[in-house]
Amino acid sequence: MALLSPSRRLRRTPFSDGVEAAGVKAYTVYNHMLLPTVFESVEADYHHLKRAVQVWDVSCERQVELRGPDAGRLMQMMTPRDLRRMQIGQCFYVPIVDETGGMLNDPVAVKLAEDHWWISIADSDLLYWVNATAHGWRLDVLVDEPDVSPLAVQGPKAEELMARVFGDEVRDIRFFRYKKLAFQGRDLVVARSGYSKQGGFEIYVDGTDIGMPLWDALFAAGDDLDVHAGCPNLIERIESGLLSYGNDMTDDNTPHECGLGRFCDTHSAIGCVGRDALLRVAKEGPIQQVRAIEIEGDPVAGCDRWWPVFAGGKKVGRISSATWSPDFKTNVAIGMVKMTHWDAGTIVEVQTPDGMRRATVQEKFWN
Repeated sequence: MALLSPSRRLRRTPFSDGVEAAGVKAYTVYNHMLLPTVFESVEADYHHLKRAVQVWDVSCERQVELRGPDAGRLMQMMTPRDLRRMQIGQCFYVPIVDETGGMLNDPVAVKLAEDHWWISIADSDLLYWVNATAHGWRLDVLVDEPDVSPLAVQGPKAEELMARVFGDEVRDIRFFRYKKLAFQGRDLVVARSGYSKQGGFEIYVDGTDIGMPLWDALFAAGDDLDVHAGCPNLIERIESGLLSYGNDMTDDNTPHECGLGRFCDTHSAIGCVGRDALLRVAKEGPIQQVRAIEIEGDPVAGCDRWWPVFAGGKKVGRISSATWSPDFKTNVAIGMVKMTHWDAGTIVEVQTPDGMRRATVQEKFWN
């Protein structure tokens, strides 16, 4: 396996020392930063995530900061989700689209004030698009990347661990809402959110200098909770149907194709640059859409490229993420399937690296 050569273009994180001390075995590159992908093994990490609590270095979820009188207007221009009722203290999952309705990112928007927002982005250079939009429309807003690095605490024991470090006030945070809680004299945004279905929190660590003190405090407080260093887990992600931008969707796909239509208020999200294109999509409906797919046979190899999906000898879709599920004893996958074959129970064939496999479109994801 090829090694990853470090350089200044590949940024370390405020938690890299802790990640390395915890025995990280593999990384990927995400927003020009290191993102851990394996500690003990993908399967062992998966089982531990489901039973205990993990601390994830997800600093790669960079923030695009909007400050100024037109910050709210700029935020609405980028997404078909209607943000008019969004309150300070809320986090919204927001598809970001271009003028054709194509997905540019699927971040979480954090509303800090009427004139102050963070966009916690997936893997794409969204900062450039946001800056260009602000300048092109001559908006009164400052667009920048702040020194804010998310640290996630995920798993069924996450709330107990967080309460030990931040106090019982953390227990009152509702899903996709946040509170500002104190750590070593600094107020940090703490949200009940995260890239797993096991429950947990994301801490927006404002300032590199307190990264390792917070990391160490979480591990010191969670020794009896079996706290481990962890990372977004491939198996749990696919079981849960959590999409990965750049893998399961690209700018060639609309939110409706990605199963994100419920996050599109296209008629009322006036100002969104992709509104006209998405109105046409909403009226006509997508011709393909993301589906859960079960692949028969022995465990499949990792899906590092799209696998074609066939029916009757004709290509009807693609598999973008796939793995063996130890809990469900089958190969679980995320695919994009044409409308002619996306109904639950439809039998298709998948061209995997080790040959053609029979597969079935599922009604829903496993978690």
